[in-house]
Amino acid sequence: MFLNSLDLPKRPEDTRVIVAMSGGVDSSVVAGLLKQEGYDVIGVTLQLYDHGAAAYRTGSCCAGEDIKDARQVCETLNIPHYVLNYETRFLEAVINPFAESYIHGETPIPCIACNQSIKFTDLLETARELGADALATGHYIRSAVNGAHRALYRPFDTERDQSYFLFATTQEQVDYLRFPLGNLSKAQVRKLAKEMKISVAQKSDSQDICFVLQRRYSDTITRLKPEAANPGHIVHIDGRILGSHTGVLNFTVGQRRGIGIAARDPLYVIHLDAGNARVIVGPREALQIHKIYLRDTNWLGDEDITTFSTYRAKIAAKVRSTRPPCTAILNHDNTGFWVELPNGESGVSPGQACVLYSSKSSQARTLGGGFITHSERIPSSEAMLSRLLT
Repeated sequence: MFLNSLDLPKRPEDTRVIVAMSGGVDSSVVAGLLKQEGYDVIGVTLQLYDHGAAAYRTGSCCAGEDIKDARQVCETLNIPHYVLNYETRFLEAVINPFAESYIHGETPIPCIACNQSIKFTDLLETARELGADALATGHYIRSAVNGAHRALYRPFDTERDQSYFLFATTQEQVDYLRFPLGNLSKAQVRKLAKEMKISVAQKSDSQDICFVLQRRYSDTITRLKPEAANPGHIVHIDGRILGSHTGVLNFTVGQRRGIGIAARDPLYVIHLDAGNARVIVGPREALQIHKIYLRDTNWLGDEDITTFSTYRAKIAAKVRSTRPPCTAILNHDNTGFWVELPNGESGVSPGQACVLYSSKSSQARTLGGGFITHSERIPSSEAMLSRLLT
């Protein structure tokens, strides 16, 4: 059976592909590559928010100038372009949960929620309604045939690895999605954009959280939830009150700078006790985590997750998008799934994702993962924190 470059049994000209175009160079190159190969390409841009300056700053996406950039690229490539207004849906599914999560002392990752609830659910359904055979994006992740399905792998350019943000993609979605940049480096993508005479060839990458202006999460949260800025105490893990703060939402687990207290030895944010408006700090060793408990797990392995977790096989886990994978062991009991980290990890916060891989290799397969509900430290630190919280 003839398969085209997207592993579909049609000639490219008979294959319709929707490209999710954010207005950046990556998705623009995806559209250009598929157009060059002769596919029936349609560009679709989602308008997700319109928050004044946030929609026009460098590093934004899916708003303001980005929509104009996407439209111009589609004109250059001579492909249709549509803009879908998802502002209300984005507010409900991404921005409001982001604010609620921060209020409760978590460190949420709205990019995962956006992929999970908007791009790979709502947009994917729209792509099907338009008769598309696939939905392509500019994410840096590899996808390949795996038996009757497809599997996800870390990309060639590990510095751009976006597999962490895609762990919640379901198998059905993986089978429909295509990621043409998985085998390319960022430098190659920019070179291709220049060759295609695409206007965004040198455009800055989107950075941090798209709807947050100047990385001031607290401003965004207090605008949505004015009651969130409750003052409280900064407390040492040994129980001493060291100072005060103007809101738990101004802190993240692992933070060292900007805590607002002077101390002889370096102190780190160890835990956010949002219910009592307490920021708990301590020495670096108190950040060391050895167990992570998960909720909302998503599994993309070939074998059932419960069966797989009985093997106690050594795999790998990422607890932050910028961290390299570390050795991990997946377990389960009647309360759910949890991950052992034999060599420990630091700065782990509830609300973050723990993404699982087949190994620590740069070519590893993405097996899935879950969101962190809580974690366990070394026994001495765990005992001190437990006494403080009870």
